[in-house]
Amino acid sequence: MNDRARQIFKPEFRFGLGGVSLGNEFNKHTDKEAEATLEGAWAMGVRYFDVAPWYGFGLSERRFGHFLHNQKREDYLLSSKVGKLFKASKNNKHADFYPLSDSPNDIIFDYTADGVRRSIEDSLQRLGVDSLDVAFVHDISPDFAFFPNGWEEQYEIARKGAFPALSKMRDEGIIRAWGIGVNTPLPILKVMEDADPDVCLCARQYSLIDHASAVNELFPVVRKKNVSLVIGSSLNAGFISGSPRYNYGKENFKIPAAFIEKREKLRTIASRYGVDLRTAALQFSAAADVAVALVVGARSAQQIQEDWNSLQAKIPSDFWGDLKQQGLIEKSASLPAASEA
Repeated sequence: MNDRARQIFKPEFRFGLGGVSLGNEFNKHTDKEAEATLEGAWAMGVRYFDVAPWYGFGLSERRFGHFLHNQKREDYLLSSKVGKLFKASKNNKHADFYPLSDSPNDIIFDYTADGVRRSIEDSLQRLGVDSLDVAFVHDISPDFAFFPNGWEEQYEIARKGAFPALSKMRDEGIIRAWGIGVNTPLPILKVMEDADPDVCLCARQYSLIDHASAVNELFPVVRKKNVSLVIGSSLNAGFISGSPRYNYGKENFKIPAAFIEKREKLRTIASRYGVDLRTAALQFSAAADVAVALVVGARSAQQIQEDWNSLQAKIPSDFWGDLKQQGLIEKSASLPAASEA
């Protein structure tokens, strides 16, 4: 585990609230509702917050900042992302990307050194704070569908621009650590060869439904390169807890039959042991030996409370053993600490 990441992600920062939902990704929320969610998260002890300019085209950062700027900066950990800038326009096309955000902006993809510095400055202004702890280079990944000429072109720009710029900003103390935030393993493998990241956001790659590639291909290199991971989307955008979608995007309502079948098998075994499957999924993702934090999304204070409670719940060790025996968990996957109900 990366020493810098370990120093930053202290025990009180190992559970975080992500900003996707409060950026109106799935449903439209009022500012008052968002504030109540953040207040509820803070009241129960959440002290890590992960946002991005992309979430609602600035909406999520503004909402998180409205709450966080009233807290002592040293009391919480804050990460955001770089690679996307905005320009206000009366004829903007934000609805092509985020139809529920009501944004006045058009997007500009910019992974250059200058673009990264401006991105961080813009984020700090939206958030109303003076510093970021971690900056993730966002979405330079094969699954991101909005790049005009494919993700490889943007990755190459980032390799020459964003990556060295962030290393320099880390050395200057402007940020404390950096990495990339993506939904597929390939870019994380590449950035570990091309640069010196500290911690990467590994979203939707390490869940009860889908983790074989992470365990067998990504994690060994992460250990070798002394990089740490923040694990995100452990419920695959709610699929494990019953959502009709798998991960993000309109196309992800077309759920592969194999995933639905695996979810049913997991549900059957969970029912046998009296285990809530959502709880098991969160604990599984948090237990990865390379993980310094687990980030979850929430649309309400009740939902973040349920996630918090899930991480405290006791699950019989025989449940995990049964999942491995049935081939539903990779043999080399880390398991939560054994506990008996």
